[in-house]
Amino acid sequence: MANKRLQWFKIALQIKGSVITSVYLRVIGCGIFGVSVSVLHYFKVPVSQPILGSVVPSIVLGLLLVFRTNTAYERFWEGRKLWGSIVNTVRNLARQIWVSVDEISVEDKDHKIDTLNLLVAFAVSTKLHLRSEPIDNELEELMPTSRYIKLKLMNNPPLEIAFWISDYLQQQYNRNCLNSYQLNSLQQLLNILVDNLGSCERILKTPIPLAYAIHLKQLLLIYCLLLPFQIVESLGWWTGFISALVSFTLLGIEAIGLEIENPFGYDANDLPLDNICTTMKRNIYDLTSLKPSTAWQK
Repeated sequence: MANKRLQWFKIALQIKGSVITSVYLRVIGCGIFGVSVSVLHYFKVPVSQPILGSVVPSIVLGLLLVFRTNTAYERFWEGRKLWGSIVNTVRNLARQIWVSVDEISVEDKDHKIDTLNLLVAFAVSTKLHLRSEPIDNELEELMPTSRYIKLKLMNNPPLEIAFWISDYLQQQYNRNCLNSYQLNSLQQLLNILVDNLGSCERILKTPIPLAYAIHLKQLLLIYCLLLPFQIVESLGWWTGFISALVSFTLLGIEAIGLEIENPFGYDANDLPLDNICTTMKRNIYDLTSLKPSTAWQK
């Protein structure tokens, strides 16, 4: 129990992964503005205006922030589900290719391993594509040099890799290494990968409407600037501190929404795509170390 309490305080005081670094300058600014209002009030300047609390009702601002955060979290969670589907589909596709495709010639096993590596390459290229990054050395080790060079010229590398995998499956069907039912099952799994790619692109390329984002920021600014005038009569010299505390709460909620609405980047709260791709690579390596029972029978 004591360890859990210490862990709770450790998380509560943690800077890395929080939005403190994103909002602290604005929070300090609001605090300084609150102190300025306190000074004016101290010198009998009539700055106390409690009626300003009705300009932007706190409940309205709270509902807008909740809607903003919920919308961003839905995008984050959908992105996680899509990448979970990519992981599961890659595993199923790799397993079926490894077991179902017959090996007629000596080179067939190497071709299967190359195709399984292309499945990992699909995930890695999807990660890079969503981050608007160029093809890098992480993909070079997963495919022949000729394909790697060609991939660097493509506008949508994951789609090209999906084409190569589909072409391989069709070739194996033409060679009678797959029957029509197996081919249909594998192509359906490949279609799921492409559908997941498109859904991730939809999240990436459909940001929160600009008008909503602008209006929320304007209301936050108005509320934080009017707050010291509402509370200075009651709090006096504490006005700056309370203004900073309230602004930290509100601006922090908005910053969380901004950070998680695109879950494919490098922020501490984004999806761990690098780790996910590494896990898939290990899964494929483990799979290729196994020998299907059908091969033993042959």
